[in-house]
Amino acid sequence: MIAFIQEHRGQHGVEPMCRVLQIAPSTFYEHQDIARDPSLASDRAKRDDELRPEVLRVWQENSSVYGARKLWHAMKQEQFDIARCTVERLMRDIGIEGVRRGKKVKTTYGQPAEVCPLDKVNRQFRALIPKQLWVSGFTFVSTWRGFVYVAFVVDTFANRIVGWKASTSQETQFLLDALEQALHARRPAENLIHHSDLGAQYVSVKYTERLVDAGLEPSVGSVGDSYDNALTETMIGLSKTEIINRLGPWKSKDQVEWETLKWVDWFNTKRIFEPLRYITPQEAENAYYEGLKTDDIAA
Repeated sequence: MIAFIQEHRGQHGVEPMCRVLQIAPSTFYEHQDIARDPSLASDRAKRDDELRPEVLRVWQENSSVYGARKLWHAMKQEQFDIARCTVERLMRDIGIEGVRRGKKVKTTYGQPAEVCPLDKVNRQFRALIPKQLWVSGFTFVSTWRGFVYVAFVVDTFANRIVGWKASTSQETQFLLDALEQALHARRPAENLIHHSDLGAQYVSVKYTERLVDAGLEPSVGSVGDSYDNALTETMIGLSKTEIINRLGPWKSKDQVEWETLKWVDWFNTKRIFEPLRYITPQEAENAYYEGLKTDDIAA
């Protein structure tokens, strides 16, 4: 509004435009004085000028997906003394906002419940220790060359993605590849529960046999009930919101794979979570293992 008055003051005059725009002429002249001499600005205005580039930087460094609440916590982690309302106000000034989730798309084709493993989770998705409960699921991405399917395996202790795979086919093998990555990276002990939905690939003989060979206990939810695999749905929703919907349209599997690789690394090592008290999955796991060392020393 100030810029508009400045641009047209020679044609219409300051006072007439201020009357129409319902602002005091003194407000316009005050802005003009500050523009000539920034030292005349209020302490709040000076601090806003200092904080705006920092707010924008932290937002961009976190894939430009954080809303005000997470951005506020991220800035506090960087030792900025800033109020949440200030973050909200500066985000509006800059013109940035967090990403929002879209509608979910069903990708599951179920099998009869009587031939499937039992549900050993019962919607209790928070493990007490790492390598106690994994959840798996996959989604699809539309590209110029057809659909690309992306599978995830998540350790529910800290929501860490321990395995993933992108493929142009939704055959069982690509889900096995994601599982193999998780097994190689984590080397879980026996009795780890692996939970999924009732998708035909997850309850196939090939996939179930691999779970048994690795010492994992298979578990599946009920037919047509997203709550029985809610954590996986949440993780897939985050991937859709934070990369797929935000960075599309997509050209090829290679592009989806590369961006997912970068997102998974950021997700595990830099993305903060409210249920983890605003720390990252990696920090949560590190804190757990450090606690074990402390207990061993005390013993």
